[in-house]
Amino acid sequence: MEARAYLKYARISPRKVSIVLDLIRGKETDLAMAILKHTPKAACEDLQKLLKSAIANAENNHNMDVTRLYVAECFVSPGPILKRIRPRAQGRAFRILKRTSHVTLVLKEKE
Repeated sequence: MEARAYLKYARISPRKVSIVLDLIRGKETDLAMAILKHTPKAACEDLQKLLKSAIANAENNHNMDVTRLYVAECFVSPGPILKRIRPRAQGRAFRILKRTSHVTLVLKEKE
């Protein structure tokens, strides 16, 4: 039995999100929440909401015991890229790539 939660089209680079996901992979949910709360990274706020959502899904949809949950899987994949233009000297234009992320979080119960 597993509970999943998805975060789609998050306006943060997948590279930045994966750094934080590596910190919580395999940890119990209480410890993972504490790590996210005290890590000074931009992705932590969104991942905290995602973890709370996954815990709520486990409790309400699958009747799992919240005290025995751990982060079984977590991964990020790139979403669509927003392409913007920055004006530069002598009439040139540089392209700015605003990257987005799709994050998946899977919780399971310990036996």
